[in-house]
Amino acid sequence: MHLDVMKNKYLITGGAGFIGANFIHYLMRDEPNSEILNLDNLTYAGNLASLTSIENCTNYSFIQGDICNKELVETILKDFRPSTIVHFAAESHVDRSIDGPDLFVRTNINGTYNLLKHGKAYWQELSDREKTGFRFLHVSTDEVYGSLGNHGFFTEETPYAPNSPYSASKAASDHLVRAWFHTYQFPVLTTNCSNNYGPYQFPEKLIPVIILNALGGKDLPVYGDGSNIRDWLYVTDHCKAIHRVIQAGKTGETYNVGGHNEKSNLQVVKTICHLLDEFEPRKKGSYLEQITFVKDRPGHDQRYAIDAAKIQRDLGWKPEESFESGMRKTVQWYLESREWVNNILSGGYRLQRIGLSQG
Repeated sequence: MHLDVMKNKYLITGGAGFIGANFIHYLMRDEPNSEILNLDNLTYAGNLASLTSIENCTNYSFIQGDICNKELVETILKDFRPSTIVHFAAESHVDRSIDGPDLFVRTNINGTYNLLKHGKAYWQELSDREKTGFRFLHVSTDEVYGSLGNHGFFTEETPYAPNSPYSASKAASDHLVRAWFHTYQFPVLTTNCSNNYGPYQFPEKLIPVIILNALGGKDLPVYGDGSNIRDWLYVTDHCKAIHRVIQAGKTGETYNVGGHNEKSNLQVVKTICHLLDEFEPRKKGSYLEQITFVKDRPGHDQRYAIDAAKIQRDLGWKPEESFESGMRKTVQWYLESREWVNNILSGGYRLQRIGLSQG
């Protein structure tokens, strides 16, 4: 059992990103006595506006910096003295990895290595009691397992078979984390999650793209024939799973986190259209009329589906949101958060199509 969980000191990498920001909000509610340091390089997907409501809280602090910066990581560990490191920081968009894989190798592999290297050195200097309570949780993805056929599920024993530069870089980082446990007994935990959705998601991923394009009267792009299937996980459910793994997970173990919500991309797009038809109807017709099928992405995995039996059996976690309830909350959040969206879109990203490069 993780010690002194109500007095934890969390170093969160990538805490200005989508899942990281949601996790910080969750911790602030669930562990009001904890201290949180957010280390984020504020690349295009990092957005401090997602944390405006807590930026002045005395138990929260932020440092802009790169996880590949050896001196910075070493200094933060020495000065802040975390009891838990939660490693979200990663380049995460498949399409971007197709166009420019270099950054994915640098951040996802070299950055993870840097955290492990200095994290281990820091941990080895702790007292025996502090060592016992320390955890390093690495947040990964189900994409490391490759593509499923029409049947079956990814389990923690599924062989790795990544098919994109993004998933290959995450697979490599997973292997580094595993090696640090087996070689050095460094107390790591790994979670491999299915597709997240919810508030604060950068608008390059499917769900926010569809919502914002629909409202803007633009085409709703669906790759291929829309039959590619993903397991969808509401981001707050994911945050609760991560927290539970930190509290009670067995070091060295991997836990798959899934939403039990398999949907094709076309089903997802149609669900969004129906919700927008309800919440903010067009002057004429349905948002369904804006659906447009576009050229598929290179190496597009057909189906992902997570078997989350282990985390439910061993740690008592299961998702609370259904796809329908989670999507309803998500669409409502984007409708109510136009200022946040506009701040994002005022930068370099304009909902344009990327990821068609063949290298």
